[in-house]
Amino acid sequence: QVQLVESGGGSVQAGGSLQLSCVTSGFFPCLAWFRQAPGKEREGVATIDGLSRITYRDSVKGRFTISRDRHNDRLYLQMDSLKPDDTAMYYCAAGRAPSCTYDRQDLPYWGQGTQVTVSS
Repeated sequence: QVQLVESGGGSVQAGGSLQLSCVTSGFFPCLAWFRQAPGKEREGVATIDGLSRITYRDSVKGRFTISRDRHNDRLYLQMDSLKPDDTAMYYCAAGRAPSCTYDRQDLPYWGQGTQVTVSS
């Protein structure tokens, strides 16, 4: 059974940092972070594929860093210079397809999410 478990969320003030972690039940070539704020659609934040090629949404470039630990089947999201607009539930997603985009077909497996709240 595929399991993804996120941790590391919390409440911080603007300008602060948090590191999210996601433990996966095995290796997945494609891993990603998504987020969903109240009343908004879920949006992709960052992806990392089996060759560690990375993409970011424009609004987090230079502030967030996605990384993976292949040995321990973990995915990370280091979030620095946090802004109130970053407040959302953050989800880890995984897939085995060769491509690695924000498309749900590439990422069929999802965690339950971890809440990030940034106050001004």
